[in-house]
Amino acid sequence: MTAFHEGRLPLTLAVGVRGGPERRTEIVTLGSGREERNTPWAHGRRRYDIGGALTTLDDVHALIAFFEARRGRWQAFRFRDPFDWKSCPPQQEITPLDQYLGEGDGETTAFQLMKLHGVGDDAYLRPIRKPVADSVRVAIDGAESDAFSVDEATGVVDFVTPPASGAALTAGFLFDTPVRFDTDRLEATREALEAGRISAPLIEVLV
Repeated sequence: MTAFHEGRLPLTLAVGVRGGPERRTEIVTLGSGREERNTPWAHGRRRYDIGGALTTLDDVHALIAFFEARRGRWQAFRFRDPFDWKSCPPQQEITPLDQYLGEGDGETTAFQLMKLHGVGDDAYLRPIRKPVADSVRVAIDGAESDAFSVDEATGVVDFVTPPASGAALTAGFLFDTPVRFDTDRLEATREALEAGRISAPLIEVLV
Protein backbone atom coordinates (compact mmCIF):
# COMPACT_ATOMS: atom_id res chain seq x y z
CA MET A 1 0.00 0.00 0.00
CA THR A 2 1.52 3.31 -1.10
CA ALA A 3 1.32 6.62 0.75
CA PHE A 4 -0.67 8.12 -2.15
CA HIS A 5 -4.05 6.85 -3.31
CA GLU A 6 -4.91 7.93 -6.87
CA GLY A 7 -8.63 7.74 -6.11
CA ARG A 8 -10.60 10.96 -5.59
CA LEU A 9 -12.63 11.88 -2.54
CA PRO A 10 -16.27 11.61 -3.74
CA LEU A 11 -17.66 15.09 -4.36
CA THR A 12 -20.80 14.34 -2.33
CA LEU A 13 -18.62 14.01 0.77
CA ALA A 14 -17.28 17.55 0.40
CA VAL A 15 -20.61 19.34 0.86
CA GLY A 16 -20.04 22.64 2.64
CA VAL A 17 -16.33 22.73 1.78
CA ARG A 18 -14.44 25.91 2.55
CA GLY A 19 -10.80 26.75 2.14
CA GLY A 20 -8.14 27.94 -0.26
CA PRO A 21 -4.42 28.66 -0.63
CA GLU A 22 -2.08 29.75 2.13
CA ARG A 23 1.42 31.21 2.03
CA ARG A 24 4.14 31.52 4.63
CA THR A 25 5.59 34.98 5.05
CA GLU A 26 8.25 35.85 7.62
CA ILE A 27 8.05 39.50 8.73
CA VAL A 28 10.65 41.36 10.77
CA THR A 29 9.73 44.82 12.05
CA LEU A 30 12.77 47.09 12.23
CA GLY A 31 13.39 49.72 14.87
CA SER A 32 12.33 52.37 12.36
CA GLY A 33 8.94 50.71 11.98
CA ARG A 34 9.74 49.50 8.47
CA GLU A 35 9.33 45.83 7.65
CA GLU A 36 11.49 43.22 5.99
CA ARG A 37 9.46 40.41 4.46
CA ASN A 38 10.61 37.05 3.15
CA THR A 39 8.83 33.92 1.99
CA PRO A 40 10.56 30.53 2.31
CA TRP A 41 7.87 28.78 0.22
CA ALA A 42 8.21 28.64 -3.56
CA HIS A 43 4.66 27.29 -3.82
CA GLY A 44 1.43 27.91 -1.98
CA ARG A 45 -0.31 25.19 0.02
CA ARG A 46 -4.05 24.74 0.17
CA ARG A 47 -6.16 23.94 3.21
CA TYR A 48 -9.81 22.90 3.28
CA ASP A 49 -12.49 21.93 5.74
CA ILE A 50 -14.98 19.51 4.21
CA GLY A 51 -18.34 18.10 5.18
CA GLY A 52 -19.47 20.92 7.46
CA ALA A 53 -23.04 20.98 6.10
CA LEU A 54 -25.92 18.83 7.33
CA THR A 55 -25.93 15.60 5.31
CA THR A 56 -27.38 12.12 5.22
CA LEU A 57 -26.23 9.39 7.56
CA ASP A 58 -25.12 7.40 4.53
CA ASP A 59 -22.76 10.21 3.47
CA VAL A 60 -21.40 10.51 7.02
CA HIS A 61 -20.81 6.75 6.94
CA ALA A 62 -19.07 7.03 3.54
CA LEU A 63 -16.74 9.79 4.76
CA ILE A 64 -15.79 7.73 7.81
CA ALA A 65 -15.10 4.75 5.54
CA PHE A 66 -12.89 6.87 3.25
CA PHE A 67 -11.03 8.25 6.28
CA GLU A 68 -10.45 4.76 7.64
CA ALA A 69 -9.25 3.47 4.27
CA ARG A 70 -6.70 6.29 4.12
CA ARG A 71 -5.57 5.47 7.68
CA GLY A 72 -6.22 9.03 8.81
CA ARG A 73 -3.33 11.34 7.95
CA TRP A 74 -1.16 8.58 6.49
CA GLN A 75 -2.33 8.19 2.88
CA ALA A 76 -2.79 11.20 0.62
CA PHE A 77 -5.41 11.27 -2.16
CA ARG A 78 -6.98 13.36 -4.90
CA PHE A 79 -9.43 16.16 -4.05
CA ARG A 80 -11.49 18.23 -6.49
CA ASP A 81 -11.10 21.83 -5.33
CA PRO A 82 -14.52 23.38 -6.10
CA PHE A 83 -12.89 26.77 -6.65
CA ASP A 84 -9.89 25.82 -8.80
CA TRP A 85 -9.96 22.62 -10.87
CA LYS A 86 -9.61 23.80 -14.47
CA SER A 87 -6.96 25.37 -16.66
CA CYS A 88 -9.52 28.15 -17.22
CA PRO A 89 -12.01 29.95 -14.93
CA PRO A 90 -14.61 27.55 -13.42
CA GLN A 91 -17.54 28.68 -15.57
CA GLN A 92 -15.64 28.44 -18.86
CA GLU A 93 -14.83 25.43 -21.05
CA ILE A 94 -11.24 24.25 -21.32
CA THR A 95 -9.37 24.74 -24.61
CA PRO A 96 -5.92 23.59 -25.72
CA LEU A 97 -4.80 27.25 -25.61
CA ASP A 98 -5.52 27.87 -21.91
CA GLN A 99 -2.08 27.56 -20.36
CA TYR A 100 1.53 27.88 -21.45
CA LEU A 101 3.28 24.50 -21.55
CA GLY A 102 6.68 25.42 -22.94
CA GLU A 103 8.65 26.11 -26.08
CA GLY A 104 9.95 23.43 -28.36
CA ASP A 105 13.70 23.04 -28.86
CA GLY A 106 13.69 20.17 -31.34
CA GLU A 107 14.92 17.73 -28.69
CA THR A 108 12.76 17.83 -25.56
CA THR A 109 9.60 15.72 -25.48
CA ALA A 110 8.53 15.98 -21.80
CA PHE A 111 6.85 19.10 -20.36
CA GLN A 112 5.26 19.71 -16.96
CA LEU A 113 1.67 20.95 -16.86
CA MET A 114 1.47 24.37 -15.22
CA LYS A 115 -1.21 26.91 -14.36
CA LEU A 116 -0.50 30.63 -14.38
CA HIS A 117 -1.92 32.79 -11.57
CA GLY A 118 -1.64 36.52 -12.16
CA VAL A 119 -0.03 38.44 -15.02
CA GLY A 120 3.35 39.87 -15.89
CA ASP A 121 6.61 39.39 -14.02
CA ASP A 122 4.85 38.84 -10.69
CA ALA A 123 2.71 35.94 -11.95
CA TYR A 124 2.96 32.59 -10.19
CA LEU A 125 3.30 29.32 -12.10
CA ARG A 126 1.69 26.45 -10.21
CA PRO A 127 2.85 22.94 -11.18
CA ILE A 128 -0.11 20.65 -11.88
CA ARG A 129 0.80 17.15 -10.67
CA LYS A 130 -2.60 15.43 -10.68
CA PRO A 131 -4.38 16.10 -14.00
CA VAL A 132 -7.44 14.18 -15.16
CA ALA A 133 -5.68 12.31 -17.95
CA ASP A 134 -8.51 12.08 -20.50
CA SER A 135 -9.23 15.81 -20.12
CA VAL A 136 -5.82 17.07 -21.30
CA ARG A 137 -5.79 18.92 -24.62
CA VAL A 138 -2.56 20.17 -26.21
CA ALA A 139 -1.75 22.56 -29.05
CA ILE A 140 1.46 23.24 -30.98
CA ASP A 141 1.62 26.77 -32.39
CA GLY A 142 -2.15 27.04 -31.90
CA ALA A 143 -3.03 23.81 -33.72
CA GLU A 144 -4.47 21.04 -31.52
CA SER A 145 -2.46 17.82 -31.50
CA ASP A 146 -3.16 14.32 -30.20
CA ALA A 147 0.43 13.08 -30.62
CA PHE A 148 1.18 13.00 -26.91
CA SER A 149 0.58 11.06 -23.71
CA VAL A 150 0.18 12.36 -20.17
CA ASP A 151 1.22 10.83 -16.87
CA GLU A 152 -1.76 11.42 -14.59
CA ALA A 153 0.37 10.70 -11.51
CA THR A 154 2.92 13.46 -12.26
CA GLY A 155 1.32 15.85 -14.75
CA VAL A 156 4.10 15.40 -17.33
CA VAL A 157 3.07 15.62 -20.99
CA ASP A 158 5.24 13.52 -23.32
CA PHE A 159 5.11 14.27 -27.05
CA VAL A 160 5.57 11.43 -29.52
CA THR A 161 8.18 13.50 -31.38
CA PRO A 162 10.04 16.56 -30.09
CA PRO A 163 8.20 19.79 -30.97
CA ALA A 164 10.14 21.96 -33.41
CA SER A 165 12.49 24.60 -32.09
CA GLY A 166 10.57 27.76 -31.19
CA ALA A 167 7.15 26.08 -31.32
CA ALA A 168 4.72 27.48 -28.73
CA LEU A 169 3.19 24.68 -26.65
CA THR A 170 -0.07 25.18 -24.76
CA ALA A 171 -2.51 22.98 -22.88
CA GLY A 172 -5.95 22.82 -21.30
CA PHE A 173 -6.98 20.34 -18.61
CA LEU A 174 -8.96 19.41 -15.53
CA PHE A 175 -7.01 18.59 -12.40
CA ASP A 176 -7.21 17.50 -8.77
CA THR A 177 -5.30 18.76 -5.74
CA PRO A 178 -3.26 16.16 -3.83
CA VAL A 179 -4.27 16.32 -0.16
CA ARG A 180 -4.37 14.30 3.05
CA PHE A 181 -6.53 14.48 6.14
CA ASP A 182 -5.00 16.89 8.64
CA THR A 183 -6.34 14.96 11.60
CA ASP A 184 -6.22 11.41 12.91
CA ARG A 185 -9.64 11.76 14.50
CA LEU A 186 -13.12 12.28 13.08
CA GLU A 187 -16.08 13.28 15.19
CA ALA A 188 -19.61 12.93 13.80
CA THR A 189 -22.81 14.44 15.20
CA ARG A 190 -26.27 13.01 14.63
CA GLU A 191 -28.51 16.01 14.02
CA ALA A 192 -31.78 14.25 13.14
CA LEU A 193 -33.24 10.81 12.58
CA GLU A 194 -31.74 10.48 9.09
CA ALA A 195 -29.16 13.28 9.07
CA GLY A 196 -25.81 14.05 10.61
CA ARG A 197 -22.88 16.39 10.45
CA ILE A 198 -19.17 15.67 10.23
CA SER A 199 -16.23 17.86 9.24
CA ALA A 200 -12.62 17.12 8.50
CA PRO A 201 -9.62 19.32 7.70
CA LEU A 202 -7.57 18.60 4.58
CA ILE A 203 -4.14 19.94 3.66
CA GLU A 204 -2.36 19.90 0.31
CA VAL A 205 0.72 17.72 -0.02
CA LEU A 206 3.59 18.47 -2.38
CA VAL A 207 4.19 15.50 -4.67
